[in-house]
Amino acid sequence: MDWPDRDRVVTLVSIGLVVLAIGIWAFQPTGPLAGVLYPLEYEETTVTLAADDGTRLATVDVRVADSDRERYIGLSETESLSDGEGMLFVFEESQRREFVMREMDFPLDIIFVAPNGTITTIHHAPVPEETSGDDLRPYPGTGQYVLEVPRGYTNETGVEVGDSVVIPHSVNA
Repeated sequence: MDWPDRDRVVTLVSIGLVVLAIGIWAFQPTGPLAGVLYPLEYEETTVTLAADDGTRLATVDVRVADSDRERYIGLSETESLSDGEGMLFVFEESQRREFVMREMDFPLDIIFVAPNGTITTIHHAPVPEETSGDDLRPYPGTGQYVLEVPRGYTNETGVEVGDSVVIPHSVNA
């Protein structure tokens, strides 16, 4: 094979490898085509919010986000939540975490929950546009679970730090 043909073969092989690499990346469960190829299918359940004396304050019908992709997307593809609706983020262990309002169109209460169900932190997070478009402002807390509900829901129901979120045993960490 002479040099012009060899250069052409090397170029075609290089282009083929680049196309293959892009294809592998694009078709990953977290890649740009994930929403089409791997639609989100959240488990749904109901959690109970209870005062520290055990009095039931409210219930919330939640979508359970227990995979990396579900936790990353969170509620960013949701147009709104009604009172009594939310998302429960489930992690394998309790630790300090920071949540952000990535691509959110409505405000939230972000509730951090210890493994035993005790509420450790509540943030009342505005829509990022209300805070100069800062959708990556961190809302820190410690917990194994994080419950997101419409902003003001904890105030309306009287839920406070020290109260509890009763999570069904069917929700696996």
